[in-house]
Amino acid sequence: MLRAPAMARLLLVSNRLPVTVEVDGAVGVKKSSGGLVAGLRGPHEASGGTWVGWPGDVSKLDDAQRAQLDAQLRELRCVPVYLTPDQVSRYYDGFSNGVLWPLFHYLLDRIPPTSQEWEDYRDVNERFADAAASAWQPGDLVWVHDYQLMLVPQMLRQRVPAARVGFFLHIPFPAAEVLRILPWRQQVLEGLLGADLVGFHTFPYRSHFSASLLRILGIPTRGDRVYFDGRDIRLGVFPLGVDAERFASLSADAEVAREVASIRAEAGGQKILLGIDRLDYTKGIPRRLLAFERLLERDPSWRGKMRLVQVAVPSRGEVPSYQEFRRQVDELVGRINGAYSAVDWVPIHYVHRSMSEAQVVALYRAADVMLVTPLRDGMNLVAKEFVTCRTDEEGVLVLSELAGAAEEMGEALQVNPYDVEAMAQAYADALTMPDDERRVRMRALRQRIGSGDVHTWTRSFIEELERPIEPEPKRAVISAREEIDALSARLRNAERLLLLLDYDGTLVPFARSPDLAGPDRELRELLRALAARPSTRVHIVSGRKREQLERWLGDLPIGLHAEHGYWSRMAREDEWVAMDGQGLGWMPGVRRVLDEVTARTPGSLVEAKTASLAWHWRMAEPELGQSRADALWATLERHVANEPVDLLHGEKVLEVRLRGVDKGRVVARVLAATGEPTPTVAAIGDDATDEEMFRALPPEAVTVSVGFVPSTARFRVARPREARALLAGLLVGHG
Repeated sequence: MLRAPAMARLLLVSNRLPVTVEVDGAVGVKKSSGGLVAGLRGPHEASGGTWVGWPGDVSKLDDAQRAQLDAQLRELRCVPVYLTPDQVSRYYDGFSNGVLWPLFHYLLDRIPPTSQEWEDYRDVNERFADAAASAWQPGDLVWVHDYQLMLVPQMLRQRVPAARVGFFLHIPFPAAEVLRILPWRQQVLEGLLGADLVGFHTFPYRSHFSASLLRILGIPTRGDRVYFDGRDIRLGVFPLGVDAERFASLSADAEVAREVASIRAEAGGQKILLGIDRLDYTKGIPRRLLAFERLLERDPSWRGKMRLVQVAVPSRGEVPSYQEFRRQVDELVGRINGAYSAVDWVPIHYVHRSMSEAQVVALYRAADVMLVTPLRDGMNLVAKEFVTCRTDEEGVLVLSELAGAAEEMGEALQVNPYDVEAMAQAYADALTMPDDERRVRMRALRQRIGSGDVHTWTRSFIEELERPIEPEPKRAVISAREEIDALSARLRNAERLLLLLDYDGTLVPFARSPDLAGPDRELRELLRALAARPSTRVHIVSGRKREQLERWLGDLPIGLHAEHGYWSRMAREDEWVAMDGQGLGWMPGVRRVLDEVTARTPGSLVEAKTASLAWHWRMAEPELGQSRADALWATLERHVANEPVDLLHGEKVLEVRLRGVDKGRVVARVLAATGEPTPTVAAIGDDATDEEMFRALPPEAVTVSVGFVPSTARFRVARPREARALLAGLLVGHG
């Protein structure tokens, strides 16, 4: 009999542990409840996994009580990350909820003008990464949760490079233009890219993340993949569901049924509109109340015939902005009730307290209309809980189109939460909806939500995280200083050494404009010193025009090869020599195509060379530039199908080049000029044109790619500065 494969151990990392610490003399630990915890607890327990997180404020415990707590947490396989009250205030309240929360929910006026808590956020993320690294075992799947820990994936990757790491964001991911407001946007994006799988509730959130990678980091996404730091990272969409079985069970509970009857009896035949939210400014409570008031204003016949029950669960009450928000809601409720109440009728029943799950389910069952109208929400499980509880197929859901749940719940009455008039009309439509339509909508919602519960969400994410990643070709990645030094030492010992070096992206970083990438003083001194090294020849093999190379490097005692080898100058005292210039009749037509797309793409430009034309879009708006580049490639393929040219895709550049002109021909030319004995050859490059050079070299040559694009090179370094460090290592002990 075949056995199912053993489940990988799950290492969960979240801001809070799924426990509540109670102190009554002795210390007790009580398991928390809730849909998300229920969804994660099963795999945590079944896999024998570990859960890393903050256990809550335990700063008042003495040493003996702390020891009791540690022992109980170990039994539950929980690893505590202890934080001081000041750390919690600054990392959690100050940065996570004071900066990231409003920014990611598009409430920019809520962001403080200055924030001093970034360092605290980073330091606490380091603490979580340390705890996770200590708990990690080979073969573990690590699943990091939410916006409080967005730096942890990269930090954990640095500590445990072999870890398989997933990250899920439970709130919206904002549009790139909004994320750009954050001063630490690059660090946040790179932190998330430490994961192997980054998950979002909806496709638009994933699209916003991809756009941010392109616009802020300059990294393109191909479908659901992004290649970064030598790794293939998957981007997934996993809509979070509710614990449908538990809510169905509660809905059928006899005590809940009695509570439902009591609520309806107390309403005295009035229609019940219901809102249940944390008291948070993202939930849209004031506008919801104003829409209710507007309905009473424009249709007085509803007065005395309906009531709004608004439950506001206390949230972050110690934060001044939340205290002010509570006052705003209290005053609004008081004003509306003061204006419309009668002796026997109060329009808004406002409840500011927490409720048990059974009480919430009873309200769901009793309501005629459920109002879920956040200004923006990652998912909003209240909408799904309401639908799951309505086994009678009654009730109408009014849902904000800016909640993530709206992507799945098309049968709800969807509203713009900023449009008070439209919301008031939606309330009226919901209250007067025909019975048949109401049941058809609810039945469809229940079927869809029931098929994607929290356990489906958990299982689908873990299965995707477990799915093998196609291995990339074996190459030695050298990044640590000692690794670079070791390769430098190997080359230093060569009797004769030939260096073939690309320029852009290899010796200098890419610049926004090609003309801004001139060599700095340190690079010129490095090349001069290498050329002066005994038995060493240096050649720059570039796609640059010969005029630029001559201006920047012409006074150095090195060989220069421009336009991918169309022009060559073997030594400083030599003249530039060109290849045969036949077959350039295609250039005017291609130039017209490139000029036309340049006119439609602000920030792009055409670079004309002797035997090639290049279209650069580094300064263009990233998404527009990428789109234009994709379309231009297809156009050029058709246009030059019968011409003697090659199409090249570089770093934000497309080039049309005379066929037969490539860096591989430079290799043959340079080797022929070196004489005997054959030198040790080292070549360094960063793109497809350098692959031509690598392929033309002898098999024993040392080839090094810069960056993380696929390459046939035997070694790889991350950036031009590591390439320079490798070359500088050749000078150790010289001169």
